[in-house]
Formats: sequence, C-alpha cells, structure tokens
Amino acid sequence: MHPITTAHYVALSAALLLIGTLGVLTRRNIVIILMSIELILNAANINLVAFSRYWGPENMNGQIFAIFVITVAVAEAAVGLGILIALFRNKETVQADEIDLLKW
Repeated sequence: MHPITTAHYVALSAALLLIGTLGVLTRRNIVIILMSIELILNAANINLVAFSRYWGPENMNGQIFAIFVITVAVAEAAVGLGILIALFRNKETVQADEIDLLKW
C-alpha cells in the first residue's frame, strides 16, 4: 500500500480549484456561485494543511491560517446569503445575469 504524499493533496486541491473556478465562470445561479467560491477556499485550505504537514509536525502555521480562512468563509457565506435573500425578495430571482439593481 502506497502512502499518501503531499502530491496527492496538491492534486486534490487542484481538482477542487478547477471545479470551483468552472462553477464560478459558467453558472448563473448565485447559490451555486457561492458554493463554488467555497470549493475554491477549501482547495486553498487543503494546500495550507498539506504543506504545513510537509514542513513538519511542529509547524502549525498552515493549519492555524486554514482556521482563519474557514472563519472568513463562514462570514462570507452568511453575508452572501443575507444579500441573496434580500435580492430574492426584491427581484424574485437568484440568477446572476437578471439582477440589475445597481444599473441606472
């Protein structure tokens, strides 16, 4: 049985980054766009934890920074969903291209 190396974590992170980027660029639903942004942030977290583990068990900087990224992601999700609920009440849609609230 082969051990899981840092390259495996980087490959997983790259796959999550690719899926998240494609979701942000191709989808019109704001909920799916927010979920894709969360995938991108989780890809960054996997890299942070993987390289923190690579540099040794006494180095916890990547894991601590990943906790801060998770905290920011939770705040982003809460604010984003709050804005989404307000937009849905005004426009009755969650499609990104149909929201033109800031246009003159």
